[in-house]
Amino acid sequence: MAKKAKKAAKARKAAKKPARRASASDGSGFSLKGQFLHSFQQEHATTMRVLRAFPPEQSEFRPHPRSQCARELALTFQLEQTLITLAIKDQLNLGAGFPKAPADFAGIINQFDKDFGELVELIKKTPEAEFMKTVTFPTGPGKLGQWPKIEFAWFLLSDQIHHRGQYCVYLRMAGGKVPAIYGPSADEPWM
Repeated sequence: MAKKAKKAAKARKAAKKPARRASASDGSGFSLKGQFLHSFQQEHATTMRVLRAFPPEQSEFRPHPRSQCARELALTFQLEQTLITLAIKDQLNLGAGFPKAPADFAGIINQFDKDFGELVELIKKTPEAEFMKTVTFPTGPGKLGQWPKIEFAWFLLSDQIHHRGQYCVYLRMAGGKVPAIYGPSADEPWM
């Protein structure tokens, strides 16, 4: 009984300790850049599976007249990745607008994958402290604000995941097979 009481007291004491604040790199091996890079690589692999599952002959498919077609939506992935690259290099300049999507659907997907490899290398060679510096980017309708580069990168990765979900709906409607993403899909069951 004494062992259980000691264990419970130890657990209560540990629970009262303040949570450890994350820093860019605190000597424990934890790194905001490393955490982002790990997630970025995993999510890219999943996004590529979804993009490659899309029937190329359906690249002009759009579920609604106001929606982008699948080819145009694919360009969004590439452009957001480019924004991360520009932010890291301190070359992010807003105002050019959204470029017109190239006609080559496969070319967009291949460029997205090629740019990913280059961005991974850029992230690896960029000092951790650089990710704490800020970039100017919208924070809401008509509002600009300062984003730490690491938060900006996470924001764009989250948006990629959001658009990947949108793309899965396109994929299903266009007659493609939706791959497993965070769990099984009807087309890729686990059991």
